[in-house]
Amino acid sequence: MMNLNTTLADVRKASRTLLRLTHKDIDNMLCALADATVRQAAFILDANRKDLARMNPEDPKYDRLKLTEARLQDIAEGLRQVASLPSPLGRTLKRRTLPNGLRIRRVSVPFGVIGIIYEARPNVSFDVFALCIKAGSACILKGGSDAEYSNRAIVEVIHGVLGQCGMDSHLVELLPVGHEAADCLLHARGLVDLIIPRGGRGLIDFVRQNATVPVIETGAGVCHAYFDRYADLEKGRAIVCNAKTRRVSVCNALDCLLIDAGRLSDLPALCSPLKDRQVVIYADPSAYSALAGAYPDALLQKATDEAYGKEFLDYKMAVKTTGSLSEAIDHISRYGSGHSECIITENRQHASRFCKEVDAACVYVNAPTSFTDGAQFGLGAEIGISTQKLHARGPMGLEEITTYKWLIEGEGQVRE
Repeated sequence: MMNLNTTLADVRKASRTLLRLTHKDIDNMLCALADATVRQAAFILDANRKDLARMNPEDPKYDRLKLTEARLQDIAEGLRQVASLPSPLGRTLKRRTLPNGLRIRRVSVPFGVIGIIYEARPNVSFDVFALCIKAGSACILKGGSDAEYSNRAIVEVIHGVLGQCGMDSHLVELLPVGHEAADCLLHARGLVDLIIPRGGRGLIDFVRQNATVPVIETGAGVCHAYFDRYADLEKGRAIVCNAKTRRVSVCNALDCLLIDAGRLSDLPALCSPLKDRQVVIYADPSAYSALAGAYPDALLQKATDEAYGKEFLDYKMAVKTTGSLSEAIDHISRYGSGHSECIITENRQHASRFCKEVDAACVYVNAPTSFTDGAQFGLGAEIGISTQKLHARGPMGLEEITTYKWLIEGEGQVRE
């Protein structure tokens, strides 16, 4: 077992070495890591198989945990893409000259040390490291036990590349699995500047309630799509199917379909594409009656109160009938998580009102919530989806994981 406080102090010390590196140094190292990821794919996949052997293949999280040669190729390409992005550091965000002649600038700078607590997603180890170091910060990884072997192998590869590039290997450290390491990280004030949890609601709540280090909440997504009275059916079919089934184990997947009572006759056609993906529907009485006989009996269940406000992360979806746009907005206000919400409508007034009144990081009109992703937003990559309102909201790319400081230049002025 590593000495946790010593490790955190080593990362803190290493973070200062980043301030002496050039942008080109960082970009070259990331490209070297991309090459090493492909070159050492067999080593990483062997470790990943040990993790997979401990998980039920029927578990929706199995797909998140699984690495393949193709996925490692995509990860390598993602590393090269991060390297190609402009540096977010040293940008002048605001500039002014005071009446007394003082010249003031607000400039983007690194956080310093960022801790990430995450679950069974070994790709996050690559993503977090690349984004943090590109943004000038060292990172501390606290992965879950499900991906223990995979994460160890990935960090070993990263350490090797850092050494080859003459950089401090403590720029990234993987903490042991278990509560002791998590508790140490959450209380590492003075050593860690920011903690970002990535995972389900339970993990995020635990981090928020226990951390004394500042936290940005990300991940948990209870996402809705509202099929309005003025919705186009063909658009709706495609949007609902894509939002629900593209990848069920991610935070932007659809959890609840809201449908205007005046369009219940269209519900069977709206949900028809979900049959082939074996999506279980939990429907309220009105929706259940509309689907009975048109949707497979084995996949249709009556909804309980627990079906609403639930992040399924599975081939499951709730359906709720609403009498109006106001009712739909009220439902989202009660059950949503502030992540991503969607309205399907051809009525511009309804779309405008939905966008104005729905309180979420990302609000869509006639497009699925599956687009909530840093790469899709043109950010290059993301470290997570922030569902809070302080500092950053929505997909967090390079700019969102920097902070700023004020630089003031004078000519000997003194304050009266």
